Amino acid sequence: MNILNNRQTILKIDKQNMLGSIEMLSAQILEILDNAKNFKLPAGYKKIKNVVVAGMGGSALPARIIKSVYRLDLKLPVEISNDYHLPGCVNKDTLVILSSYSGSTEEVLAMATEAKKKKAKVVVIAAGKDLAEMVKKGVPGLVFTTNNNPCGSPRMGLGYALVGQLLIFSALGLIKFTAQDKKEMVAVAEKYNNLYRVETKENLAKRTAVLLKNRLVLFMAAEHLVGNAHVAANQMNENNKRLAVSFALPELNHHLLEGMKLPVSNERGVLAVIFSSNLYDERVSKRIAITRTILAQNNIAQVEYVLGEN
Repeated sequence: MNILNNRQTILKIDKQNMLGSIEMLSAQILEILDNAKNFKLPAGYKKIKNVVVAGMGGSALPARIIKSVYRLDLKLPVEISNDYHLPGCVNKDTLVILSSYSGSTEEVLAMATEAKKKKAKVVVIAAGKDLAEMVKKGVPGLVFTTNNNPCGSPRMGLGYALVGQLLIFSALGLIKFTAQDKKEMVAVAEKYNNLYRVETKENLAKRTAVLLKNRLVLFMAAEHLVGNAHVAANQMNENNKRLAVSFALPELNHHLLEGMKLPVSNERGVLAVIFSSNLYDERVSKRIAITRTILAQNNIAQVEYVLGEN
């Protein structure tokens, strides 16, 4: 595990400085909050009846987190469209959030054209290019700078995309995103950056990294953390070039565990990473305990992260 403790060795391998982007998550949050000081939406946007977030890959991840975290608070339907086409329900009473870090994602631009034809209300969140030009021409939006994402990869600019979409949902009156919430986001990002830093000799992230070798990863979560599990799988696919997928409890208990027996290579080729929380419904917590037992019975390697705890 020595390589995991040596910053200089990691940086020799990490040619794009992805580590730098990870460590700058709190700085990304502060940066976009500064970019958004004058961000506003037209008053008429609060009269919408549904929301569609049009985005691909990393630009759609924030919407998944928001849908999970605020699932009991959102009073309007929120749909995520990872496609060239918008859902048939989109009309003049729909808000379409065009989300693209680059500002030039072809699927998002195709949906932008459809949104205009359907006379939907539109808001943009991007760092530049085509979508930023739309904002210059009068389309409401939030164009952010990316000074704290040194690797330049859109998926590593999650601080920008997540806070930006939270600000949009807040401006619509669909969620509460207070000054205290913003302060706590920065504090939590800094806390975990320190907890899992390179120089820490051993932590759960490093133990998980060792278990990853030659294994595909099943991320499992429930309730408000379902979006996080999807984010983790996305990052594992792109950053680690590894097969990873996410599943939600309790749904996975109704089908996935039956598939742990075969193929027989599962016991040496699969790692289950479970996101737990003391905020889960008691019934879900019981299901996690049962899930871990069944995984163990099938000799599936597993790691449990209890979010909110060290």
